[in-house]
Amino acid sequence: MEEVSINWLAVLVATLSTFVIGAIWYGPVFGKRWMKENGYTEEDLKDANMGKIYGTAFVLELFMAINLAFFLNGLSIQEGALYGFLTGFGWIAMAQGVNYLFSRKTITLWFIDSFYFVVTFTLMGVILTAWK
Repeated sequence: MEEVSINWLAVLVATLSTFVIGAIWYGPVFGKRWMKENGYTEEDLKDANMGKIYGTAFVLELFMAINLAFFLNGLSIQEGALYGFLTGFGWIAMAQGVNYLFSRKTITLWFIDSFYFVVTFTLMGVILTAWK
């Protein structure tokens, strides 16, 4: 079995990149539409325990970056981008699609949430393969 070498700083940066994309994606780009599709108001979001949400999200995103780093070990930047994209689109977006169908969520919400992961996994793939 081939030895896997993980650049932990790259994993951390890849994890943090999801928050940068999320701030843009769920802020000025799709924020209002995402709130509407979920039936949220500004007040609903103010009442949320954001420390718990962001802290837990960080841990979950960190595990995703670690997992992706194992899969992308030793690959080129182009392969990292491609396999990051395929992970986001082929696994995450499609799995969310099935879940959203049974949850009766809108296709608009599926596009917003799923393509956030397509973008983030593509970028994480680039970061993890570029920074060896």
